[in-house]
Amino acid sequence: MTPISLGAADLALAAALVVLDAGLSLALRLDLHRQIALAAARMVVQLIGVGYLLRLVFALDDPRATLVLVLAMSLVAAREVAARPEQRFRGLVTEGIGLGGVLLATAATCGLALATAIRPTPWYDPRYAIPLAGIVLGSVLNAASLTLDSLLGGVRRERAAIEAQLGLGVPFAEAVAGPVRTAVRRGLLPVINQMSAAGIITLPGIMTGQILAGMDPVEAVKYQILLLFLLAGASGLAALATALLARRALTDDRQRLRLDRLA
Repeated sequence: MTPISLGAADLALAAALVVLDAGLSLALRLDLHRQIALAAARMVVQLIGVGYLLRLVFALDDPRATLVLVLAMSLVAAREVAARPEQRFRGLVTEGIGLGGVLLATAATCGLALATAIRPTPWYDPRYAIPLAGIVLGSVLNAASLTLDSLLGGVRRERAAIEAQLGLGVPFAEAVAGPVRTAVRRGLLPVINQMSAAGIITLPGIMTGQILAGMDPVEAVKYQILLLFLLAGASGLAALATALLARRALTDDRQRLRLDRLA
């Protein structure tokens, strides 16, 4: 079975649904038609751009080009992690925490998959490494940003209780253990929901794409299971690393709660 090639007419026909959304916005006075048009145009430009960029990197087949692209994607993901929480550290501390969590989780899970289950030749083959990193980064971004938002908000809300424990001589790590556990739990919920719904409520996008491209459904399911396991591991690592880095930034050598470091 050969993949079905899409032409401009096919995409234009599908774009009619976006026009329908904009029309509904106008008819119902939702004031969303400009946002719908801009989002659709931005999506098309971004995807066409990344398509040509990936074609270039695949043609180069150079580990340095693959590494540069993955690092660039990681930097953008770290910026998104730092931008989403309601509470932020002063300076670039939030960005540093986001980058630490993103890089650790992405390198660990992608390295494991490339070295064991997928085993491309060469190991840095951009056709495998870049899409894998992109999928993992999406899950890592959600887990890290939710964890950071929950931890910083929780510590500020429970400031009195935490400082009361510190005043009784309780170590800082123990005094903030509750908010840390809550934050890591919140960071893991999206991937738990994703795994629970896969195959019953939704057909995951990767599996659907492989079936549409002609792959046997059972083989596509195997890849999807592998990816969901990788995403679960990456989310857990990102949530834990982000929580520990943020916890370290919230205290000093005297074990004090340093909320003054938040903007």
